[in-house]
Amino acid sequence: MTRELVYTGFMSLDGVVDSPGGEVEGHRSGGWVMQTEFVPEAYSLKGEELGETTALMFGRRSYDAFAPIWPGSEDHAAYKDLPKYIVSTTLTDDDLVDGWGPITVLRSVDDVAALKQGDGGAIFIHGSAELARRLADADLIDRYNLLVFPVVLGAGKSIFSHIDRDKQNLRLRESATYSNGVAKLVYDVV
Repeated sequence: MTRELVYTGFMSLDGVVDSPGGEVEGHRSGGWVMQTEFVPEAYSLKGEELGETTALMFGRRSYDAFAPIWPGSEDHAAYKDLPKYIVSTTLTDDDLVDGWGPITVLRSVDDVAALKQGDGGAIFIHGSAELARRLADADLIDRYNLLVFPVVLGAGKSIFSHIDRDKQNLRLRESATYSNGVAKLVYDVV
């Protein structure tokens, strides 16, 4: 049995995952999640994920963005002691934060594939659009947990590749829509 690798994230209707939280992330339309009316039930997926997550995975840039904030965040306290896997060719042990559970640096997609073959439960990828794209192209993503927001951004990072590749079928596991226009879409990769 292999470990499930789940991409979870906020996405615009046109597939952009770039800078949902703020302009500091670099996108000129940054902060688009916070500009949508807050409806608590629209974020219930995030709470459901807490009980299912046994490890976290990040690309280098997302790790650099989350590492200074998440270890002390009450909203992310349940993640604090979980194993973290950072996929990077440049990250060194000196770059790792203390007090955020065990952190392992993986150097390649092959390292991720080997990790999936080990023991343990679901590994969730937060942010990390470029990593998600590489892992999807290598057929390593098993599920997408998406909150799709009613906004079209026109530019930005996507988790889906634009290369010519074989078709990949998805099966809808769960869906819901909310009064603020957000749609929850949970897809298993077939």
